[in-house]
Amino acid sequence: MTADAGSSRGFAHDVYDAVIVGGGHNGLVAAAYLARAGRSVLVLERLGRTGGAAVSTRPFAGVDARLSRYSYLVSLLPGKIVRDLGLRFRVRRRTVSSYTPFERDGRPGGLLVGGGEDRTRESFARLTGSDREYEAWRAFYATTGRLAGRVFPTLTEPLPTRAELRARIDDEQAWRMLFEEPLGRAVEERFADDLVRGVVLTDALIGTFADAHDASLAQNRCFLYHVIGGGTGDWDVPVGGMGALTDALADAARAGGAEIATGHEALRIHTDGTSPAEVAFRTATGEGTVAARTVLVNASPRALAELLGEEPDPVVRPPEGAQFKVNMLLRRLPRLRDTSVDPREAFSGTFHIAEGYEQLGRAHAEAAAGELPSVPPSEIYCHSLTDPTILGPELTARGCQTLTLFGLHTPARLFEKDNRQAREVLLTATLAQLDAHLAEPLTDCLAFDADGRPCIEAKTPLDLEQELRLPGGHIFHRDLSWPYGGPGRWGVETEHPNVLLCGAGAVRGGGVSGIPGHNAAMALLGR
Repeated sequence: MTADAGSSRGFAHDVYDAVIVGGGHNGLVAAAYLARAGRSVLVLERLGRTGGAAVSTRPFAGVDARLSRYSYLVSLLPGKIVRDLGLRFRVRRRTVSSYTPFERDGRPGGLLVGGGEDRTRESFARLTGSDREYEAWRAFYATTGRLAGRVFPTLTEPLPTRAELRARIDDEQAWRMLFEEPLGRAVEERFADDLVRGVVLTDALIGTFADAHDASLAQNRCFLYHVIGGGTGDWDVPVGGMGALTDALADAARAGGAEIATGHEALRIHTDGTSPAEVAFRTATGEGTVAARTVLVNASPRALAELLGEEPDPVVRPPEGAQFKVNMLLRRLPRLRDTSVDPREAFSGTFHIAEGYEQLGRAHAEAAAGELPSVPPSEIYCHSLTDPTILGPELTARGCQTLTLFGLHTPARLFEKDNRQAREVLLTATLAQLDAHLAEPLTDCLAFDADGRPCIEAKTPLDLEQELRLPGGHIFHRDLSWPYGGPGRWGVETEHPNVLLCGAGAVRGGGVSGIPGHNAAMALLGR
């Protein structure tokens, strides 16, 4: 639907109970909850589609492969939201957690986590020569598992205080390890092997530019959100790709009576805090306004300030993304130098590349000094091994597979001088690190699109900023927060009583979770 230029006559209501700025997954969650509660809801989305960063697209010309182009795994979406909204959406559990190739004494090998306890124990023993690291691994993740079971349910409850969350966790050692001391200390105390240390640390660095011993504890907050998902820490594959989730959310919102207006870019929000707020928007044919008793903003805190005509908080550093995303379609999976593992197993979980503990530290130091990492760390997984539905029948019959690569320690500042050149340099260096563990070059396995071009695309933080308006390309909109304290009862409130923040930058935001959308809806409903 579209609005008449210069007015809101194209909408069903003169004044809505809620106008939601942004049709990404959090905005759609809020819309579905509010509409099902009988509230009049309008979603304004700038792009011609809903979904934000959680979409499935066909990026390669003439190729029937629906890739999760930006966000790509589900770990933080509560089952409660799926059940409450009756979503027709499924995830599948990966049979392998991770595979990390290595070379020692000139011989290739790999650390396989998955495939059963015996295989995992044996893999640790081959790497380290004893069971010590495996037992340390089990003890460490038993601790995070217990913590996940106690913290995750709180994310869709009113915001606890620090003291309340600490009492709920009821484990002083775990609290100190994750909430008070830099994570690097726990990793170094519990694990001796550099490769094992690196595999543990990676969960603290996904989308976060920090060192293991960063005094800000940004790495701890990132690690926390990556190990508490679902109360288990499991990362799941969305059946049909990420777009299957946002399509289901849009359907649920519409079924409840919400209106979704794509191609409507919010320009300004005017509010005096008491009377209905006014949202000005722009379409392809002109500008208009719509009134709302409450405005929910599914955008970054910085974007919210701009919409309100306010200056960003000068004390808070501007957001800066630090990830490198590469999407690929292969004719077949490449052969590995490590012949003890099937490539279908190695790539079905997280395939760690150049992510030893010292390598991660060195890459961070180089990037902090303004240089692209000389040995870029990254991780890969193959969506189509777990969920072949994202590929058309012809591609499946030919044995094609997808690969998704996520690079670490690549802050936006490294691309400001020449984004295109830096992107190509980093892509070449990143693939070279992967090739070091393959029995054949990855480029020999790439499929080609209808125009004869290899099926590979790379996205820097600046690309994400341009395409999705992520501030600085930051996938969490800003550094992640602790899941306690913060503004208001739900962590979504702002200085304006009738304006709520429902995007990833809210307290307990980040990742594909829907939690900020749920919490903003609960705040509006007075729950």
